[in-house]
Amino acid sequence: MQRVRITERARWRARAEEAGFRFHTIDGQPYWDETAYYAFTLRQIEQDIEDPSAELHQMALALMDEVVDSEALMQRLAIPSHYRDWIAESWRQRQPHLYGRLDLAYDGSGPAKLYELNYDTPTSLFEASFFQWQWLEEQRNAGRLPAHADQFNAIHEALVDRFGELASRLPPPLYFSAVGSSQEDVGTVEYLRDCAAQANLHGQGIAIEDIGLSEDGRFTALDDTVIGTLFKLYPLEDLMAEEFGRALPASGVQLLEPAWKAVLSNKGILPLLWERHRGHPNLLESHFDEGGALGAGWVRKPLFSREGANIEMHLADGSTQRSEGPYDGPSIIQQAHPLTRFEGGYPLIGSWVVGDHACGIGIREDDSAITRDSARFVPHAIIDEAPTQIYV
Repeated sequence: MQRVRITERARWRARAEEAGFRFHTIDGQPYWDETAYYAFTLRQIEQDIEDPSAELHQMALALMDEVVDSEALMQRLAIPSHYRDWIAESWRQRQPHLYGRLDLAYDGSGPAKLYELNYDTPTSLFEASFFQWQWLEEQRNAGRLPAHADQFNAIHEALVDRFGELASRLPPPLYFSAVGSSQEDVGTVEYLRDCAAQANLHGQGIAIEDIGLSEDGRFTALDDTVIGTLFKLYPLEDLMAEEFGRALPASGVQLLEPAWKAVLSNKGILPLLWERHRGHPNLLESHFDEGGALGAGWVRKPLFSREGANIEMHLADGSTQRSEGPYDGPSIIQQAHPLTRFEGGYPLIGSWVVGDHACGIGIREDDSAITRDSARFVPHAIIDEAPTQIYV
């Protein structure tokens, strides 16, 4: 794995706008960064990322029966009692899921280590799927990448295929929602709507704040249509904390991602995985936080936190780092395994699982060892032999 400088495409911003990728620059700062790319060998992708991602996904799913049948484990995950039976029933019915992202620390040496599962509202999807592949094709055509350069990226095809599989399993009508003021979330949702349409599964878009509640407790669109299936790019734990969300269990609406993803998106899944697979090469030692510490350095993470917020890192050399944010409540502690610094920063690999198949990666690079919402997206390529020169 190497970080390789490369010349940007002359019209990439225009290409992004044409594709609907309007959040390529956020608050005047680059989000999409194609001044470099990360080069992998095929062996690294297949053996160190793809295969472990598929295994970790199955390990997480294997916990579900145990968790939903245990009030003690639901309590340990701080899942509100009002929602536990609803979540458990969604799993027992095997309500279908669409996608998830595993965040991995990997630098080309040693096994990839699982930081966390983003299994409820994973973002950075469009850029990992469509726009990253467009970059690869155009840089190959321009001769800046070798003709044999490839990419671990079958995300788009997997999404279309998955929506085709879901078409008969989702109660109509289908709505796609996000916070209306979030350009990134709306862009992600519109991309997913398009993927569904390519599978002949058509849904309407709606801002989540425009969803109503009928007198009999059904979720409705602006024209009072009762929503059958709701794809919501909005954290389920936040929805459950709102008065509006208390109607969910009796509403009859099917969520995508389904309610049972509240278990796997909870960082408490990490100590549960460690307890059952102690010493697994892709896991970091993790425990529910009871005020202790891990001797060789550790990281504290709230059970419910996103985008690198409220992380507290204590490294073996005595250095510390903290990130601010709105999250509090119960936490886990995880063995510290800091990201490796490359020339442009600290890369974190997001490994995408669609349905139950690992199908691609995206890389976010931060100036800090904590990957925050300001991290940049940097593309990648598979070069069978590590590059011996910088392509310009």
